[in-house]
Amino acid sequence: MSHTVETTAPNGTSPAPARKRSRKVVVALVLVAALGGSGALAAMRPWEHRGTASAKPSVGHGTVAVQKGSLSTGIQVGGALSYSTPTPVIASGHGTLTALPAVGAVVKAGAKLYEVDGRPVVMLTGDRPMWRDLGPDISDGPDVEQLKRNLIKLGHADGLGLTADQKFTPATVTAVKRWQKALGEKQTGTVSLGSVVMLPQAAVRVQQLGAQLGSALGATAVMTVSGTDLVATAQPADNQLSQFKPNGRVTVKLADGSTIDGRIRSLVRGGTGDGGDNGSDGADKTTVTIALDHQRQAKQAGPSSVTVTVVGETVSDALIVPVTALLALDGGGYGVQVVSGATTRLVRIQLGLVADAKAQITGDIQADAQVVIPK
Repeated sequence: MSHTVETTAPNGTSPAPARKRSRKVVVALVLVAALGGSGALAAMRPWEHRGTASAKPSVGHGTVAVQKGSLSTGIQVGGALSYSTPTPVIASGHGTLTALPAVGAVVKAGAKLYEVDGRPVVMLTGDRPMWRDLGPDISDGPDVEQLKRNLIKLGHADGLGLTADQKFTPATVTAVKRWQKALGEKQTGTVSLGSVVMLPQAAVRVQQLGAQLGSALGATAVMTVSGTDLVATAQPADNQLSQFKPNGRVTVKLADGSTIDGRIRSLVRGGTGDGGDNGSDGADKTTVTIALDHQRQAKQAGPSSVTVTVVGETVSDALIVPVTALLALDGGGYGVQVVSGATTRLVRIQLGLVADAKAQITGDIQADAQVVIPK
């Protein structure tokens, strides 16, 4: 139960027995708070022994109003909004580039990505690059399984009983012919090297072209593609990483001031950065990638700078004071010195959440009350 505690001041004479029983206030306060990204906080506050509980604050002290609002242990880190997973596209086989997509074009699995010698090169989904022709006479392999998985997903294996295994079966030949017919190509039943590009995404956005029309295929990338979704990325300091947990929820503030909620998708050590001599920047930092809940809102903003907020413990509708207003009381607990007209009184309070040099308090105190703080 909250109650008011008054101080007594020495006057050079022997105090009366009743005064010996008065509660005393500790001479100094040392408050250390190290909470969720708020950092370590230390405050020391001397108590004036020469005054009384009804005395005005001495020189060197001021007052501040008790605020009512929200308090959070969250941290904020600068970041960027960009398209995810840049991937270089290396063309296999031989020939001359005869058609390229526009930068910004979106290509889905099963569609033409570019053209060589007048024939389409189709994008399919997979992690393993093609390295040989795929047809009836080849040996079993995971590249066959990858092709069959695409044929099934694109609907060219309907009714064939095709399974995604490593054997190039007669049913596989039929599915390939169906696919070639849909592309307007000669129906050979064989997928030739260079006619397909395997990429990990089901749809890509052309980010940058690395070759020109008329160029011969080589070892350099024809283009760089990315995912079609915008993601937020940030590189927090090492002492902030504990706040970024896989699948954890965050809030991303866009350049126009609006916010989007998101989920932490990955943390990768060695993300890109500006570099640095001490290893604290650049390639030695951890890049946090955040999947956003609302792509339409993100794409309206476009690639830009953002602020990523990790929300820790939060309280709302709370009474809040600066931590420098807190006084440690003899026997434990805390109080604040409340100004009432020309006098002050010491009020015992219960301490709640502490963050950003502010403290949540409860007790015999109201919002907008003036409390004493050091100047």
